[in-house]
Amino acid sequence: MESFRKVIKGWLGKVLLVLFLTPLALVGIEGYFSGGSKDAVKSVNGTDISKKELEAATKSFKDQYLAYVDGDETLLNLDFINNKAMDTLISRQLLIQQAEKLGISLSDQQMIQMIHQQASFQKDGVFSDEMFAQYLASIGMTNRQFLDSLRTDHALKMLSTAFTDYPLVSKVDVQQIANLQTEQRSIQLASIPLDEYKKSVKVTDAEIAAYFEQHKTLFKQPTSADVDFVLLTPANIPAVSESVTDEELKQAYDAFTAKLQSEAQPQVKHILITAEGRSDADAQKRAADVAAKIKAGLAFDQAAAEYSEDPASSKQGGKLAVYSQGAFGDAFDKAVASTGAGQVSAPVKTDYGYHLIAVEGAAANVPAFETQKARLTEEVLAAKKANAFSDTVNSLNDLVISSDALDVISQEVKGAAVQTVKGLTLSAKHPVLSENAVKAKIFNEDVKNGDRNVSSSIQLANGNTVWIKVRNYYSSGEQSLAQVKPAVKAKLIEKKAYDAAKAKIAAVLAEFKTKPAAQVAKTGLVFENAGTFTRADGLLKRDIQRAAFSTAAPKAGFWSVTTASMPNELVVVAVTNVNKNAASGIDDAQIAELQKLYQQLRGQQEFDDYTRYLKANAKIK
Repeated sequence: MESFRKVIKGWLGKVLLVLFLTPLALVGIEGYFSGGSKDAVKSVNGTDISKKELEAATKSFKDQYLAYVDGDETLLNLDFINNKAMDTLISRQLLIQQAEKLGISLSDQQMIQMIHQQASFQKDGVFSDEMFAQYLASIGMTNRQFLDSLRTDHALKMLSTAFTDYPLVSKVDVQQIANLQTEQRSIQLASIPLDEYKKSVKVTDAEIAAYFEQHKTLFKQPTSADVDFVLLTPANIPAVSESVTDEELKQAYDAFTAKLQSEAQPQVKHILITAEGRSDADAQKRAADVAAKIKAGLAFDQAAAEYSEDPASSKQGGKLAVYSQGAFGDAFDKAVASTGAGQVSAPVKTDYGYHLIAVEGAAANVPAFETQKARLTEEVLAAKKANAFSDTVNSLNDLVISSDALDVISQEVKGAAVQTVKGLTLSAKHPVLSENAVKAKIFNEDVKNGDRNVSSSIQLANGNTVWIKVRNYYSSGEQSLAQVKPAVKAKLIEKKAYDAAKAKIAAVLAEFKTKPAAQVAKTGLVFENAGTFTRADGLLKRDIQRAAFSTAAPKAGFWSVTTASMPNELVVVAVTNVNKNAASGIDDAQIAELQKLYQQLRGQQEFDDYTRYLKANAKIK
């Protein structure tokens, strides 16, 4: 059933998303915190949490929440993020300590076996030392650090899954959830406009003051600003020459080829002799023997195929598919740098064994000038236009800053005009002022403290440029009655009009409770069929949906009737029929999926309870 699929992907899925939003779910994060200094910011049962750990966790949270606000950092609650990061680290440390107490751990051999089984470290189904080395280099960890972090993460995972994977849930509970979310309600709506009622409503100053005192939170002021700005686009700049000289094309081609040459990487080959199954001395001797064979005339490629114990490169003559500094350690990198083209290094020891290294000189594949002429012509023209725009921006910037005025731009550039936006908030959607770089100039401590100078030029994501001037800045917080009196009065009038309209139809609403719908004299009410809905549809307005699904199911022939308050109208919501048998159309697979989601929810709740218990009994300083 489509409605059931919406349940699975909708409300329950969102609940689980909120529960699992904790970055990295307390596990899998050891790599972020390894090797930090012990500049302690918190102590958990005698174990310190370092400043570096807190910074890493905060960044992890921040990056994750940024994804939910389209990268707009101004919308983040940084205090909340900092507190959440610290709470997560405390919970994690308590769980690590508990795992140690319970003896939850794996040996080095078990860890190594797990690593070798990871497909991301395999090439052609075989574990690749090269790929693993590149991964360690990319995360800045040694073998030992990685094993320790993996052991900790695995212990945390085993402890957490004991709760999250095995919660007890009742089939009755699952069926009730399915019944509630698939229940279908047929709804009729009648609208009563409040305009006529508002004409006769009177409110006194005393009533306004009393309403304000009771509902202050409704009138909180968000941070906002009145902003002047001027937008400059390349279209505002007079056209530049459309011609490109031969000399300009030659310079562009020379720069292009020079870049290719500078980016060309040497081809690195190696022969690896490991210490697995032999002593270090034996491995070193075997590497020296292979080096002697190569010096005696054996081709390096042939030696690699015959002797190298790196399965990923041995069949390729020892060629490394990708060489990046740090992948095999400093000794390997130094050997690459000191080994000339056509030479073979002496045996070099790393964490992986002994290497013989050969380096082929870098050679760039430079295309002919004629094949690049059209592309280079376009690039030169684009650069000319960009330079003309940049020069104009720079000259205007000097004028703007020296005069502290925006109108100098409109005087110098045709089509550029000063525009004004009043009451701009952090969450406002504006084609220019909502960009992060612009909002950072509007909503900052300097402006808050009174800086009203014109900004320097701000480059937008699309390449345009804007200058801004904040005229007025309004900090967030509660407003005085004097500031919001008109808004309070409007709210109070709306409420009184709603109450008056509801009182007028009270007798009709009461009749619905005692008479079948066909016998109710629906004076003043014109009902229209809205359709049939489930809780998961999301097609009704929120207040109407809440009213429709909070009222009792009607008896046969009766309507269950309630009201909902909407802007400038009272809506009478009538539930005419409830179909509770829709859940019978859910197949076993869908029930199983719902049960799995419900188990995840219950398991996470139980895990959270366990973590709170550990905190309650811990010494946290």
